[in-house]
Amino acid sequence: MKNMSIIIITGLSGSGKSTAINALEDAGYFCVDNMPVQLLPKFLELRSADVSEVQKFAFGMDLREKAFVHEYEDVFEKLKEDGYRLEIIFLESSEEVLIKRYSETRRKHPVSEEGGSLLAGIRTEKEKLKGLKQIADKVIDTSSYTVHGLKDLLIKHSYQGIDSARMKIGVISFGYKFGIPLESDILIDTRFIPNPYFVPEMKKLDGRDDRVKSFIKQWPETRDFVTRYLSLLDFLIPLYEREGKAYLTVAVGCTGGKHRSVAIAEEINTHLEMLKRDITVRHRDVDID
Repeated sequence: MKNMSIIIITGLSGSGKSTAINALEDAGYFCVDNMPVQLLPKFLELRSADVSEVQKFAFGMDLREKAFVHEYEDVFEKLKEDGYRLEIIFLESSEEVLIKRYSETRRKHPVSEEGGSLLAGIRTEKEKLKGLKQIADKVIDTSSYTVHGLKDLLIKHSYQGIDSARMKIGVISFGYKFGIPLESDILIDTRFIPNPYFVPEMKKLDGRDDRVKSFIKQWPETRDFVTRYLSLLDFLIPLYEREGKAYLTVAVGCTGGKHRSVAIAEEINTHLEMLKRDITVRHRDVDID
C-alpha cells in the first residue's frame, strides 16, 4: 500500500521553486531539491517499507537535471500506475518578472546558451516544459507573490484534505506602506488607534513590547475594538471550518507594520491560543526601518 503524499515542485527557473520547497518543509514534508527523476522510484520504494503513518514528500525537479525533460513522463506515469499519490505543482512567472529576478540575483539562467540572452534562455525553458505544464495538477503564476505570500499559499495548499476538521489559522501583521498581503482572507485596519511611533521613547520599539501594548490598550476605543473583533472571529472561524476551509489568514494592518498591527495581532494570537486553536503569527514588516 502506497500510503504517501508526494508533491513534485517544478516549473520555470526563477519562479520560486526553492521558496515552495522551503514552505512544504515547514509544513512537515520531507523535501529533496534537484532530485534526479530516475532515482525517484527507488527512493519511494525504500520509504514504502515504513507504513506506520502517512508519509509526506516533496521533490524539486526541473531542467537543472539534463535528463529530466526526456524521462519525467514515463517515471511519473509508472509511479501512478503503481498506486502512488502524485501531485505536480508547476510554477511560472511573466518574462518581465523573471528577468527582474535574475537581474537582482545576478545568477546565470540554467538554460541560457553561452553568450545568449537571458530572455532567450527563459523562452527555451518555457518551450521545453510546456508538456509538463499541461499535465500539472496545479499551475501557479508567482509574478505578483512575495516570498512570504508564496510560502503561505503552498502551506495552505498542503493542508487541503489533511486534518480538515482542524483549520489552521495564520495571523499576519503588516504595514500598508509596504502593501497588503496577497494571501489575506480577512483584513482589518488598525490605523484609527493613536500611533506609538510619534512617542519618542516608543519609536524604536514594536508592538511586542509591553510599553507599546500598554500605550495602545489605554484608549477605550482600542479595548472596545479588541473585544468586538475577537467576538467576530469567534463567530466566523467555526463557519469557515464548516465550509471545509483548511487554512485561514487574518491580516492586521497599520501604517508601518511595527506598532499597532503587531500589538493587535499578538492579542488575536493570545486569544486563539487560549481556545486551543492551531495558530501561527507572523509580523511581516516589523524589522523594516
